[in-house]
Amino acid sequence: MALVALLSMVLAAPALGLLCGALTDDALQRAVRAQHTQRRPTAAVVVREPLGSSRFAQDPESAVAEGTARTSVVARWTAPDGTVRAGRVVTASRTTTPGARIRIWTDDAGRAAQRPMDASTARTHAVLAGIGVTLLAAGLMETARRLVVRHMMQRRYIRLDMAWAETGPDWGRTGTGS
Repeated sequence: MALVALLSMVLAAPALGLLCGALTDDALQRAVRAQHTQRRPTAAVVVREPLGSSRFAQDPESAVAEGTARTSVVARWTAPDGTVRAGRVVTASRTTTPGARIRIWTDDAGRAAQRPMDASTARTHAVLAGIGVTLLAAGLMETARRLVVRHMMQRRYIRLDMAWAETGPDWGRTGTGS
């Protein structure tokens, strides 16, 4: 039982992790390509800071990915069809005073969008998914091994108790033949 569990943890769990990581990477790389074709950087002009909000945006994933603080402002920009748009956007620009030019990302319709994911971030997510699946599979295999061993030990104790029940009352008495 221990050998089967060990081989499963050493061979099967990493194989599952590798398969999951590869499938996740393929899906995320397709998403990265789609985001890069659908989104483009656009110049915008800061109109003002948004009313009644914190100066920092509630976008911690982007801040970690870019390594910068993100600020929320109200800005104006020109959409691909030539119409002027305005709205609340999130920027990494340090200069956010009214009239400052900032770079934002827009989608095909000209709406403000999040920065597209880069390929290295997608690969990192895929690697982490593969590692997670490997650890989960190994943990499940170890749990199964422990349950099987526990069941085997319980059966062994039941058989031992039955054997003691047969010999136990006569054990140590003179003249009982034991």
